[in-house]
Amino acid sequence: MTYARDAWYVAGWSHELEPQTPFAITILDERIVLWRTPTGALHALEDRCVHRLAPLSLGRCEGEALRCGYHGLLFDGSGKCIAIPGQETIPPQARVRRYPAIERHSWIWVWMGDPAGADEDLVPPAVGLDDPDYILGHGHLDYAAQARLICDNLLDFSHLTFVHAQSFGAGSEFADTPARITPLPRGIRYERWIENSLGSSSRVSATPMDSYMAYDFLVPGVLLMKGGTFAPGTAAHCGYGAPDYAGATGGVTFTSQAVTPMTGDTARYFFSWGPHRAHGDAALRDTLMDIAGRAFAEDKTMIEAQQRVIAATPDPAVMPTVHDKAVILYNRLVERLARQPQPA
Repeated sequence: MTYARDAWYVAGWSHELEPQTPFAITILDERIVLWRTPTGALHALEDRCVHRLAPLSLGRCEGEALRCGYHGLLFDGSGKCIAIPGQETIPPQARVRRYPAIERHSWIWVWMGDPAGADEDLVPPAVGLDDPDYILGHGHLDYAAQARLICDNLLDFSHLTFVHAQSFGAGSEFADTPARITPLPRGIRYERWIENSLGSSSRVSATPMDSYMAYDFLVPGVLLMKGGTFAPGTAAHCGYGAPDYAGATGGVTFTSQAVTPMTGDTARYFFSWGPHRAHGDAALRDTLMDIAGRAFAEDKTMIEAQQRVIAATPDPAVMPTVHDKAVILYNRLVERLARQPQPA
């Protein structure tokens, strides 16, 4: 599959990286070891010692450096070998690749392209677990499927009507009418109003309301979605554009989600979701996360089954429908970014 390399990929939750403890992750078929030093510095290196190719993630942290657990070669945060037990001379080629890595929005992000192009302004503006406005739950799932299939799923919400009729309580609107799709420089924007609705399993109402949801889906596979409910007539009053959330009657939530390709047919899916503090509490967060857990399990079952069919199909091809506009626009963008030359 084709993926953009000049992008920040989520490698894990910041709070799950224990100090002085190597953590292994594979991204785009490249083995990476992450560790945080006593001074708080975050490092990401190729997880492969130059000596006998043992994984550095099985080594140990020593101050600001990482020692291979097999024969003891010591590497600094730049990837340079700075000590070899019993050997004074260190060959100049004794180094491993360093990956730019930063912590932002409660996630650890790793840049997979040319390090010279690692622009921190390109980190998608997710909402972290410590955001003062939201009460968020979080988690992740590992998929036996291509990351591309998960991204396609998130870009086409018409599946909610069928896959999530029980969990999210999604109605026929998602399949009956396409959403408004707008291209962005590094992704797409999805917007949808549902008028005079009684809500879903996550937003139940005794009276009709207008429900709005919108998300940006950004390279390399990050969904940032906000939604809420409004008085009837709000959609028309806004011209079916974005509303003023100060006028929301309830149901204001935010979810950050990220899809990270590990190998060609495995991926890790990170997610958080919860209510705005003005519209909910920890109990509502837990209810939403329970609903999300059931819904994400439904997606996982379908997508992994889809992957098995694709793997067993010679020359698999898809037939787009009217709901594939966002899928097509996003995948064209990724293909264009993937064609950018990388350093040898």
